[in-house]
Amino acid sequence: MTTRELFARLIKCEAGGEGEIGMKGVATVVMNRVNVAGGQYLRTGQGDLRRIIEEPGEFTCMMSTVYGEINPQTVWVSTPEDIHYEIADWALSGNKLIGVDESLWYYNPFQPVCAQYFPRNGSGVIHNRIQQHCFYIPTPLYYET
Repeated sequence: MTTRELFARLIKCEAGGEGEIGMKGVATVVMNRVNVAGGQYLRTGQGDLRRIIEEPGEFTCMMSTVYGEINPQTVWVSTPEDIHYEIADWALSGNKLIGVDESLWYYNPFQPVCAQYFPRNGSGVIHNRIQQHCFYIPTPLYYET
C-alpha cells in the first residue's frame, strides 16, 4: 500500500462521517505532525508521513484492538474513495483547514464539551471544535516530549 493510499484510508476511517470539513481537519493534524518543529513527532516521525501514521497508539484506526476488543473500524477495511484521495492530496500540497491551525491532536469526546487538555499529560490545550472533533494545540510541555 502506498503512503498516499494509507493516508486516504486514515482520513476515511478517522473522519469519514464528519464530511469534507471534518476530514480536512484530521488531514491537517496529521500533516502538522509531519511538519512540527520539535517534540515527540519530530523525534519519532522525522518528517515522514508513513512513520507518523504508523506510530503505535496514535490513531484508533491503526489499532487492531481498542480497550481489549477487536477494532472493526481500521484502515485495512476502509477502502478509500475519490474524496479521500482528494483530501489527502489537498493536505500533501500544504493546505490547512482554517480553525485547526497548528493543532497536533483531535479527539471526539462523544459529548458537547471538549476537555481543556488532551492528551492527558497536558501537552495539548483546546483550540477549537469542528464538527464532532475537538482540536488541541501544543503547550510548552509538548516540546519536552
